[in-house]
Amino acid sequence: MLLLALAWSTAGAQTKLPAIFSDHMVLQQKMKIPVWGTSVPGATVTVQFHQQRKTARVDAQGHWRVNLNPVPAGGPYELVVGSSDTLRFRNVMVGEVWLCSGQSNMEMPLVSTWAKVNNFRQEVAAANHPDLRLIIIKRAKSTKLQSEADTEGWKVCDTTSVKNFSATAYFFGRHLQQKLGVPVGLIQSAWGGTVVEAWTSGASLKAIPDLKGFVEILEQTARDSIFNQASYEQNLQGWHRQLAELDLKAAGEGLPWFDPKRDDQSWQMMALPTAWERAGMPDVDGLVWFRKHVNLPETAAGQKLRLHLGPIDDFDWTFFNGREIGRTSVFNAPRQYEVPADLVQAGDNVIAVRVLDTGGLGGFYGKPEQLYWVGSDSVRGSLAGAWYYKTGLRLQDIPLPPPSPLTPNRPTVLYNAMIAPLIPYAIAGAIWYQGESNAGRAYQYRTLFPLLIQDWRRQWQQGDFPFLFVQLANYQAANAEPVDSDWAELREAQTMALAERNTGMAVAIDIGDANDIHPGNKQGVGDRLALQARRVAYGEKLVPSGPLYTKMKIENNRVRLFFDHTGSGLLAGGGQELQGFAMAGPDRKFVWARAEIEGKTVVVSHPQVQQPVAVRYAWSSNPVCNLFNREGLPASPFRTDDWPGVTRAAHLNRQY
Repeated sequence: MLLLALAWSTAGAQTKLPAIFSDHMVLQQKMKIPVWGTSVPGATVTVQFHQQRKTARVDAQGHWRVNLNPVPAGGPYELVVGSSDTLRFRNVMVGEVWLCSGQSNMEMPLVSTWAKVNNFRQEVAAANHPDLRLIIIKRAKSTKLQSEADTEGWKVCDTTSVKNFSATAYFFGRHLQQKLGVPVGLIQSAWGGTVVEAWTSGASLKAIPDLKGFVEILEQTARDSIFNQASYEQNLQGWHRQLAELDLKAAGEGLPWFDPKRDDQSWQMMALPTAWERAGMPDVDGLVWFRKHVNLPETAAGQKLRLHLGPIDDFDWTFFNGREIGRTSVFNAPRQYEVPADLVQAGDNVIAVRVLDTGGLGGFYGKPEQLYWVGSDSVRGSLAGAWYYKTGLRLQDIPLPPPSPLTPNRPTVLYNAMIAPLIPYAIAGAIWYQGESNAGRAYQYRTLFPLLIQDWRRQWQQGDFPFLFVQLANYQAANAEPVDSDWAELREAQTMALAERNTGMAVAIDIGDANDIHPGNKQGVGDRLALQARRVAYGEKLVPSGPLYTKMKIENNRVRLFFDHTGSGLLAGGGQELQGFAMAGPDRKFVWARAEIEGKTVVVSHPQVQQPVAVRYAWSSNPVCNLFNREGLPASPFRTDDWPGVTRAAHLNRQY
């Protein structure tokens, strides 16, 4: 069977259709079905399907389109397209078509080497569903709108085709197909680690001041010229030199900040690892210097060392006893650097790390056990704990680094290459799992995410089609005390998007993994998205989610909380007392509070907070929380206050 990897189905030399049209495809039921392509200018193209025959005149640019009349669910059928040649698409079904997009948790396949889906072997063995059809749009990026997508075409869902397909989308589609009893087609168009603005059209992004200038530059430059590797390497070296000169001037007339003889006793102290926004510097973007004195034994002198510093956001330059030993320009990647033997001495040794943060959270992101040194004799010592630090140049005072040509994280480039070529293929709606890569700019996500929803609807011209999304799951270590959190703020921004018409949110705060940003329970995610689809897209009367906070009422020294989607009642999961509620008074200092269910409300109190002002629930990256409705669906994290969060000042601040 010929693959459609070049993105065009071709039966002859003249008439062509985009590769979204192939054998085994699903066409959307009960709405007009656009069919389009290219042919010889002035020719007539005829499209025949399900007792319909439509014709179109090819325009001067070689483009044509017809709209088939709505067709009820069914199949298999044959779609025939002809001019001087004839294209035949066989085993075509009519049913429900859903676009499935986002970053790695949407892209994560049922079988992979980098993440594990729960019970994936059993799931694959049972994945023979002839009325479920799958198509994967391959990774691609472009600075200009594209009409062609890279894909191998539609495949019938079976134990082979399902392995490389999105697990979240598969479980969503399986649920829908079984409940609706009609064919379901799933279009996977996802790329791990990507930001929301990459998936949004340039036309819409011009409304965002941070992005307007970049979009306009793209419109004026040659296609994909920004992805040139040689130009990037040259620009990167120039940037390093320029930054080093500016940083040296900022150090003043004394010794450079990396020089071991420089006095650092007047510097402040910070316990690493941590993001510096969580350590008292919430509004700092730019350069921060860190130094640590390491006392080494006589046996280490003249021996190689290896430093492990864990992941750092965004850039670092690491020095040992005054000499640079390594640098990394990759966001959040673990750092490992070798120290030459001639630099290692007995007694005091100085590690200096210059960190540049260009937006969002910055600093050392890892776990304490990821910060250590190890000698050639395997002796090791911890580098976690107290480090000296000093703020350097602010972001506005330094040139921004050139972006890697490999990154997909540039505004519009994924929309251009992976979404635009699919339009106007008729769809029932879209599911979306993304946000991790925007967590450092959660306040900005309040604008960017609704903009994407509005943008796709405007581009498709199908009205306000259903748009369903997954709220970020729980991840990272739990906090012993109430904290501010960028992930909590991103979840809040996602919840705010429910103000858009025909949207639904799958809450995943109970099915994440503290140690893996790619949790294995994709069955739960897919099923919860499908519940929302049954409500939003298909009008079914059901409880689609767990409790959603609506309002609060202060009752003397208690706060009563009200919710939607309480279903048949509230309960505390695990048969325990309610957990995850924090309360603050006028001093804005949150403490863990007692919470009790009273009917379909929750009452929160604390003996030390006699004048309650605000309550937060599940407000951290990985909260310990257990409020559910009796349908078994978890409450969404929320806060009753609108006090400034840790990402309030974070904007793009990136030179795309």
